[in-house]
Amino acid sequence: MPAPTIAHVLPIAMLIGSNIFMTFAWYGHLSYKSTAIWLAIFVSWMIAAPEYMLAVPANRIGSAVYSAAELKTMQEVITLTVFAGFSVFWLKESLTWNHAIGFTLIAAGAFFIFQAKT
Repeated sequence: MPAPTIAHVLPIAMLIGSNIFMTFAWYGHLSYKSTAIWLAIFVSWMIAAPEYMLAVPANRIGSAVYSAAELKTMQEVITLTVFAGFSVFWLKESLTWNHAIGFTLIAAGAFFIFQAKT
């Protein structure tokens, strides 16, 4: 197995950052339900702008070493991981065994996506 390069690592880091912004844009307003919906939409769009500024180049850089299916799979696993932490720490919601089982099945699917090259 070749040593990881910047093209292997940078997209993952950028997708993590992108997903943090995305999660706050999509779900952060749930902690402020009394705020006007137009304001929630506006703030969400402002938060989403940096998300795109990270996601688009992450996929462009990553496409040099990963397939589109691998990039999408990484994004989904990162999204679930970020959302699980966000759900617990920001929304104060509990994760249950059902969540753990579902996330594990998705991770198993990701494993098979990355096995396609071997």
